[in-house]
Amino acid sequence: MTTGHEHVPVLLDRIIELFTPAFADRDAVLVDATVGLGGHSDALLEAFPRLRLVALDRDPAALERSGERLARHGARVDFVHTVYDGLPEAIEGLGLSRVDGILFDLGVSSMQLDRAERGFAYSKDSPLDMRMDPTTGFTAADVLNTYAPGELIRILRDYGEERFAQRIVRAVVNEREKEPFTRSGRLVELLYDAVPAASRRTGGHPAKRTFQALRIEVNGELEVLRRAMPAALSALAMDGRIVVESYQSLEDRLVKQALAALAKSRTPEGLPVELPGHGPELKLLTRGAEKADEGEIEHNPRAASVRLRAAQRIGEPR
Repeated sequence: MTTGHEHVPVLLDRIIELFTPAFADRDAVLVDATVGLGGHSDALLEAFPRLRLVALDRDPAALERSGERLARHGARVDFVHTVYDGLPEAIEGLGLSRVDGILFDLGVSSMQLDRAERGFAYSKDSPLDMRMDPTTGFTAADVLNTYAPGELIRILRDYGEERFAQRIVRAVVNEREKEPFTRSGRLVELLYDAVPAASRRTGGHPAKRTFQALRIEVNGELEVLRRAMPAALSALAMDGRIVVESYQSLEDRLVKQALAALAKSRTPEGLPVELPGHGPELKLLTRGAEKADEGEIEHNPRAASVRLRAAQRIGEPR
């Protein structure tokens, strides 16, 4: 995602449209599982005056910034410092068992990219941190300096889909024996040398895939999402809706699989009627993954890689 457009929520009009049947003219509860700077939530609270928001984020700085932005909505907002797979515990702590809407805006936020000390952006020389919650856990430097070569290759291949993982890791291991990695600038220089020139001309910035892979590993993003999707869906009330914005194929694949699994009937094929309790739990509201149009991308470059999926609960959880 890009910097300089943190005030522009991606696909905002479409998200309001998708949530309208669940929120309009009634008391409703929305969980924004990745509140970030609060742009989507602010607009949804404005659009639906009877909406209550539960705002989750693992990043204390994001909660502080969104708290300032959403302060005008007063007691309609509750903030919880948690990773999004902690959604069930978060709502239970507020006396809720089911909610009417859930929003995930996945990936790294513009605020995190813009703050050089967080280490997310390969365009700025900064400490190799990359923790979304900087109060806990290991850093990207820890990964580079301590992981076995085979593990580093796996991470770059699985999380970054990096074709040159072996070449990169060979260079990393050679360099870390001389001096441990501490800053992003040194890693970026290594990646420029390790990735062939032909690939640099056609494959985008040579650091993009490695930085994505390190960020996913440091924050356990795919494991968390794999747990978070079923947990969130089990908390969705009848006729409630879930909307997920993903920004890379690995996330989108997990979201697609989680929604599709509950959108299928469990009635054996060939039976003329749906067996009680065997119908689908979800109705898919999007045909595949929706993308931003050229106009939005021009106005907000962060939207270029978005993939939006949405579903509505139509049956009780199994």
